[in-house]
Parts: sequence; structure tokens; C-alpha cells
Amino acid sequence: MKLQFLDPLYAHPGPVASVYLDTSRDLDEADGAIESRWRRLRKSLLAHDADRATVDAIDEAVGADREVAGRHGQALFAAHGELLLTQCLPEPPVRDTAQYGMLPDTLPLALQHAPDIPYAVVILHRVHVGEHGGADEKLEIDCESGRWPTGRVAPGARSHRRTPVDTWPKEVEELAGELAAGMDTAGTETVVVAGDPWAVNSLMRAAPSRLQSALVTLKDGQHRHREPGRALLEEELAVLLDGRLPDRDRHQLDTFLGQRARHPEYVEGLPAVVAALQRGQAQTLLLSRPVSLDRHLWVGAGPGHLALTGEELNAFGLHYYWEEPAPGAALIRAAAGTQAELIAVPDEELPLEDGVAVALRYTSS
Repeated sequence: MKLQFLDPLYAHPGPVASVYLDTSRDLDEADGAIESRWRRLRKSLLAHDADRATVDAIDEAVGADREVAGRHGQALFAAHGELLLTQCLPEPPVRDTAQYGMLPDTLPLALQHAPDIPYAVVILHRVHVGEHGGADEKLEIDCESGRWPTGRVAPGARSHRRTPVDTWPKEVEELAGELAAGMDTAGTETVVVAGDPWAVNSLMRAAPSRLQSALVTLKDGQHRHREPGRALLEEELAVLLDGRLPDRDRHQLDTFLGQRARHPEYVEGLPAVVAALQRGQAQTLLLSRPVSLDRHLWVGAGPGHLALTGEELNAFGLHYYWEEPAPGAALIRAAAGTQAELIAVPDEELPLEDGVAVALRYTSS
């Protein structure tokens, strides 16, 4: 998974206020509950010396995801009185948190983006318009794209159109072409199709071979109604995509396994990871889920300014550095700043020393 969506957070110097808040709408008096939770976090930020302008910038954005139904959360970041980034989270945080420090607390946000699988959904419905039965029979076409799992609460482009049933044979060729093009432009890996069996079968037949390999069809009536602000076929997508990795991540994981088999001391464990990120040598940062990083790191102003001790940074000629209490934030900043990607894998599937590893861009031997 690429980390460029975090770039706005690293374009500004710290300190940064980082807030993770449960903004679920699946209970009565949701607004009051959200306001109460935020009030506690606001007091905590001010008590930890966050300036009032920065806290006020977050205050204005809290609850801005009110159009999204169901369980979800919000991540908000601000610095020097400016809101830097706010995103709706597909899952509410385990607990509400507010931190004020030199680095933004980006690890929880990055993990909620992973594995970042590009997908598309197509729903085909036959409807009758007017009083003449088949003469006014139409086919409604709903299409939506997104990236899983953030697409649950932040789906991408959506289109809706209606076409006469007798023109569907021509329309289906165009639709198949659009979906195939999405595999090139957006990297779409899974296309879920549901609805009228005749229309679905027509799309299957019209799809070029590379699109057919990505198509997953659902039985008519199997799909559920879409809740406000949430993805089409959200529950079905969860069954299909939860626990999967995108193709690129699987390739990077294979690269890591090969490197670990030859030189585990270069790619696994916190010392190896820090060394690779220092040199900009990491292609991919791997983290075990659940993430458990309990060792402080030392960091400087630049993304490659990362070390196990302050003495090491001093030996590099740095005179401004600090001990960072959130090692996850330091690792994610270093990965994003050196264009490394992120893969999060369950610990039971891939145990890692210290819970961290890297796939290298190149090796010295």
C-alpha cells in the first residue's frame, strides 16, 4: 500500500495534534455522545500545551462525517491553527485518543487504509416505467468504485444511468469497456456484479478475458440496500476482500520472504528496519497485526533521521533530534518520506521479529 495520502501531514513542521474519535451513528443521540467524547479529548490537548487555534481547527471538523450511517470513526490532524487532514475511518478507534507531539500519530490511520484493494461494483436492475409493461421496461445501472476497506465509508466515483432494455446489448459493450479501462487507470482487481440475471450474464459475455478474471457475480436479490454514505454491496465486499492482499502487496511479500531466507539479519527486526529506512533502502515496511511496538526511537527533522539512540543521530552530524515516544509514528513517517510502501499482516500468518520487517529495494550481496 502506498502512503502518499499522508503527505499533507509531513508538509508542515510540528507540533501536530492527532485525534482519533468514534463518530458512529448507530445509536440514539449520536451527536451528544460524539460531543461528549470530543470535549474530553479537547481538554486533554489543551492540558498538553496544544494551542487553542489548533484545537479550534479540529473542533470545527469534528462530526463532519454525520452523513455516514452506522459504525465508523474520524481521524483529524491540525497544526499551527490549520486543519491538515481529516478522514472518515471504516472502523471506530478502539478508544478515543488525542496526542500533541512533533510527529503526527499516523499509524492507526495507515492501518485503517490497509490493504487498500481497488475494486468496482455494478448493480443492474430491471424496472417498469409507465403503464405498458415491457414497452417501457428499463435497465438501471449503478456503478461505484473504491479502495477497500476505506471505501466502506468513503466510496469513490459513483454513476447511475437508465437505458431501455432493448438497447442494453449496445450499452453492455460500453460498460464492459469502461470496467476494463478501470483495471488500467485505477488498478481495479475485483469487480462485483449483482442484479438482473439476464443483464449480468450479458455483461459476463461482453467482458474481455482480462476483465472476466476479475468479475465476481452475485445471485439476483443477494445484494442489500445501501446505507447513506456507505459503499454499495458493503457486506458482500467484506466477505470477498477482508483478509486479502492486493496483487502488488503479494509480490512484495514474496520478495521479502526470499530476502529473509538469504539474509534475515538485513530485513527483520527493529534494528534492520531502522537501518534500511535510514538509507532509503526499504521498498516496503511490513508490520504484524496487532501492532505492538514498545521501544522508543530517536528522530530528527527529516524522514531518514531515524535511529535506535540519540548518540547515533549525533554521530551522523545532527544537532536537533528527540526521543519519539510513538515508534509507529516514526516508522510510518520514515516509510512515507522515503517512498516505501506498507503491508500489514496478521501475526499468526507471518510472525516477525519485533513485529517489523522490510523488503529491500536492493541488497549489497
